[in-house]
Amino acid sequence: MSLQPIVVYGTNWCPDCRRAQRVLDQHGAPYTYINIEHDPAAAEFVVKVNNGNQSVPTIVFPDGSILVEPSNRALQEKLSQMA
Repeated sequence: MSLQPIVVYGTNWCPDCRRAQRVLDQHGAPYTYINIEHDPAAAEFVVKVNNGNQSVPTIVFPDGSILVEPSNRALQEKLSQMA
């Protein structure tokens, strides 16, 4: 697993954000969580990469790839590719 952390953009009220964090925790994947409600620059980034939508979780990986609202399976597959 890469030493550079994954960045998860989310909100406190988002159940999919908590679910994605659980998957990352279960896999021991280091990540930084950024609450876009408290970080205007992060919110702007999320809107930019999601064609004007504030879709969360938006997860950015060290290789530059991005998953938006991934299923557990899609997130687990990405983590397996990184291992």
